[in-house]
Amino acid sequence: MGPGDLQRIISRLPEDTSPELLSSIHNGEDAGVFLLQEGLALVQTVDFFPPIVDDPYTFGQIAAANAMSDIYAMGAKPLTALNIVAFPCAIGTDVLENILLGGHSKVREAGAFMVGGHTIEDEEPKYGLAVTGVVNPSEMKTISGARRGDFLVLTKAIGTGVLTTALKGGLVTGEQISEAVQSMCLLNREAAEVFARHAVSACTDVTGFGLIGHLYEMARASSAGAEVWAAEVPLFQKTLEMASMGMIPEGESRNREYVRDSEAVADGIDEILIGCLYDPQTSGGLLAAVPPDALDPVLKELKSGPCPRASAVGVVTGEAPGTIRIKSKGV
Repeated sequence: MGPGDLQRIISRLPEDTSPELLSSIHNGEDAGVFLLQEGLALVQTVDFFPPIVDDPYTFGQIAAANAMSDIYAMGAKPLTALNIVAFPCAIGTDVLENILLGGHSKVREAGAFMVGGHTIEDEEPKYGLAVTGVVNPSEMKTISGARRGDFLVLTKAIGTGVLTTALKGGLVTGEQISEAVQSMCLLNREAAEVFARHAVSACTDVTGFGLIGHLYEMARASSAGAEVWAAEVPLFQKTLEMASMGMIPEGESRNREYVRDSEAVADGIDEILIGCLYDPQTSGGLLAAVPPDALDPVLKELKSGPCPRASAVGVVTGEAPGTIRIKSKGV
């Protein structure tokens, strides 16, 4: 579902409130947070989707990494996971077994435990996780803390929506998009640990709403604007080529519509590149608002460790909340 439709539905739903409830369905946070006791809060999230790669085991890994990403975006630690499965039994149970094994491998890599799940029979396979984690509220990251002058740091390259669409269309092979597949399998754990060490102002993960869509939510929640430097956004190999051939996922247009009234684009930026900034991502990277004095050490740690493609892709501005300006490069 597109972010605009989702926002309209959520805006009409009742909002539960409690002193222990540290998040709301209305504030755009990545996960639900409930205070258990002083210094300890429960963090919960859920995500699942149809296969985007051909190999069942790899699909399981990607879906699990994607589901746990919301936990890491909030600076939390995953503890347990529940499988969510929709599966056409005619395909063969060995396929499902490999999906589940792939998911389990990522849960264990995260130091969490697979504790059960639920399955239904469906016409199309779908897989994901419901994940529970914990965080000290004083150390929790939210999308609402970005401050004017903070730099926007993105930890992974962009283009998984375009490339998996091209894979389904037979225009690329799995080997040709192996960089993107490896990135989708990569947990955001180490990137989150880097951000925790440097006390970044705000954080979110870049998934279905695309880079601009998730940045828009961060800027709006932070009562700030943002400037994006299109030429600095890392792209996976073949992303621009496949996008220029029309391999654009359906979600891209919905993401653009979501921020249409808040976006301003500088002249001279290639339209194909702009479209990639709205590309819906699967198991994308983290996007953090980093104070200026922490930018160099944050990028150094990310690039030399878990995220060699990490880059400063923009800056938080003092413009009206949610205003997004896309420029070619920073000043």
